[in-house]
Amino acid sequence: MLAESGRVADPSSRRRLLSQETLLVLALSVGASAVSALISFAGSATRPGGLKDQAATLNSSQAPGRPWLDLAWQLFGIATALVPVLLVAHLLTREGAGGLRAIGLDRRRPGFDLTRGAGVAAAIGGTGLAFYLAVRAAGFNLTVVPESLPDVWWKLPVLIASAVQNALLEEVVVIGYLLRRLGQLGWTPMAALATSSVLRGSYHLYQGVGGLIGNMVMGAVFVLLYRRWGRVGPLVAAHALIDIVAFVGYALLAGRVGWLPTA
Repeated sequence: MLAESGRVADPSSRRRLLSQETLLVLALSVGASAVSALISFAGSATRPGGLKDQAATLNSSQAPGRPWLDLAWQLFGIATALVPVLLVAHLLTREGAGGLRAIGLDRRRPGFDLTRGAGVAAAIGGTGLAFYLAVRAAGFNLTVVPESLPDVWWKLPVLIASAVQNALLEEVVVIGYLLRRLGQLGWTPMAALATSSVLRGSYHLYQGVGGLIGNMVMGAVFVLLYRRWGRVGPLVAAHALIDIVAFVGYALLAGRVGWLPTA
């Protein structure tokens, strides 16, 4: 039954619609990535040879030898990956919550978001790199190749844009939106934390067991920080900085330092 405002008045019907909405948003974004990562990992795990002898490339050329067409495909991929973020903004606006401002993604506290984000990035980035090197050496992870783009003028800007896109998509959907909806559906805080963390880990499984576990831990930390600060802004900043350092750092250092694994 609908109220005059157009919102669902019956609580059970509202919960059902919120559940369906949440599943659809996830299916259009990180949920689909989780299924893809599972299939990819199954293929890697059953292929002859160890995981560390295989590679997972994150940003690769879409049109080798044709830089302008390649650039068009790169920008297309980044733009379409942000559609679920716009969908979440639309859904939160229809809800009357004020769009992305409801989850703390706005320009009200830029200094807070950037400084907190930089601190989180420094702590998690260094720890994450050490963990990756350890699990890869133990044979539980593929060699992660952050980028294999050609040396063209748009390489670094595209890598930075890709990092920001990853941060917006994951933190808006997996933290801000998902935790809000699970809370509205009556989930306990611990169940919501576990779900968000496992989801984050699952769509990184294509990297190997290390990618799964490392991102689950990161996901739990991000949920706790979101609950403390009430904003996804610092988490978007932290995630973007981590990925920018990983992508650009690999582009600048691969093959020049001995400790950085390459494919």
